[in-house]
Amino acid sequence: MTTSLPHTTAEKETAVAPPKQSESVLGQLRHRPEAGALIGTITVFVFFAIFGGEKFLAPAGAASWLNIAAELGIIAIPVGLLMIAGELDVSVGSVLAGSSMTLAIVSGYWGAPMIVGIVLALGLGLLVGLLNGVLVTRTNVPSLVITLATLSGMAGLTLGLSRVTTGTTSVPVSPDPLSKALFGTLVAGQFEVAIFWWLGLAVVVTVLLQLMKYGNWIFAIGGDKESARATGIPVDKVKIALYMASGFGAALVGVIQTILYNGAQVANGQSFVFNSIIAVVVGGVLLTGGYGSVFGIVLGTLTFAIVNQGIYYTGWNSDWASLILGILILAAVLMNNTFRRLALSYKPRTAKKA
Repeated sequence: MTTSLPHTTAEKETAVAPPKQSESVLGQLRHRPEAGALIGTITVFVFFAIFGGEKFLAPAGAASWLNIAAELGIIAIPVGLLMIAGELDVSVGSVLAGSSMTLAIVSGYWGAPMIVGIVLALGLGLLVGLLNGVLVTRTNVPSLVITLATLSGMAGLTLGLSRVTTGTTSVPVSPDPLSKALFGTLVAGQFEVAIFWWLGLAVVVTVLLQLMKYGNWIFAIGGDKESARATGIPVDKVKIALYMASGFGAALVGVIQTILYNGAQVANGQSFVFNSIIAVVVGGVLLTGGYGSVFGIVLGTLTFAIVNQGIYYTGWNSDWASLILGILILAAVLMNNTFRRLALSYKPRTAKKA
């Protein structure tokens, strides 16, 4: 899984040239855009393996951060695609909560078949994504402002409708065996099935970015949307599709959490709003767009999850957890920036004339 860059005029200024075959493996690695994210992930893993000890390395310890990485990763990958295209989506937290409550109310409170609740929950994610995409492309208002409004609006709508419909903010649900197996089971009693959804999504999106013209369109739009539009790329349609993918990812996690925990609450999902962006940035995606990779996003998600959970295995005072988390994440981002500059500035040596 490697970085793809836009095949436009702007690409000539930023494309990473392939390293010479004669270079050492380490020499090649430092010119890869994902190098910083990879080293960051390895560093934090080794750090907590040393200070967290056997509990961190045990299956239960691995499950604790892999489960978080899986749920966060399902949201972070489509959010990362949007950021590569030069846009943001901070509405994912409320979309997750709204989809969770939709499933719980439809299939739990009203007793409809699980498939009906799941389809409606995922449909809500697509609908909110469509709304975000249309508003961003039609109004030219910054995507941060649009999706902040959607975040707030969806949160209020979810709370209000939940109280009117059920009289409460927490609704239980009893999933059928098939739904439980597909979305809410624990493999070996510890690892969420969401891990497989996450890895499958990573493979599919990598194929899209590397082997399909749609991937080049995404990078081109993030590099220079006007140039992309001039070359015939349907910029607005691509952005709308990416927002719908982001909404779908958030809704899928909402479905997974609802079935896994046999219920939903209106407050679910708010931690994903900025955690997804943090994971994507740690993975090497530029906030300004035009640069990034699925592999980097996966590594960034792993780094965030390991740091988030690893602190609790060290036995250190939990009062300092947020400070340590902030320092390690900042260090990972700075390392990423360093390796990104190396990758972008790399030029292969040319053979000397005889």
